[in-house]
Amino acid sequence: MRLAELSELSGVSIPTIKYYLREQLLPPGRRMTATQAEYDDSHLRRLRLVRALIQVGRVPVATAREVLAAVDDDSLGRTIRMGAALWALPQPPEAPEDDPATVEATSAVDRLLMELGWDTAREIGSLSPSYRTLVTTVATLNRLGYTCGTPELTPYARHMERVAEHDIDRLDTFPEEVEKVEAAVAAAVLHEPVLLMLRRLAQEEHSARRFGLSITRD
Repeated sequence: MRLAELSELSGVSIPTIKYYLREQLLPPGRRMTATQAEYDDSHLRRLRLVRALIQVGRVPVATAREVLAAVDDDSLGRTIRMGAALWALPQPPEAPEDDPATVEATSAVDRLLMELGWDTAREIGSLSPSYRTLVTTVATLNRLGYTCGTPELTPYARHMERVAEHDIDRLDTFPEEVEKVEAAVAAAVLHEPVLLMLRRLAQEEHSARRFGLSITRD
């Protein structure tokens, strides 16, 4: 397809596509003439991912470029490739390592990983932004008086393990390796909010079933 058709199918303006090409967020098309190039479905798919990162995920352009570089690095195995792409996504601030609450939370998370048998997560440990974010969040909850130790985390982790298995099964439905990694990144940006909203809707439903919907009037 030509640039105009790529723009029409994606809903992204031609100037914006040219900007993404300059910023190396979108791979160049196959050169047809000195001034024209041809694009295919992989460009359309990548363009949608770029829009998801920048518009929905609010990922800065430089960070998006880093994420997509990991997506395209076929010298890496799938696990490392997916990890590099996901680790490049923006992360929240982390708690100081020497904070007593952080030390306590780190111990709770390590015990959790041991009980779950998540050996890779234990081995990677604090190198993983997900590990560090979990520690920071647990430390904050504990500091505020909302106990969040290994016993409280374990049921959630067991449910998330089943979700993760389903996620990986879905990735295997994509034919090409790069599509699998792109799908993992898109899921991190787009699907995680879906899981959060489903959790909140489920809470509303079970709260209504347990406590009812009566409104107290003065």
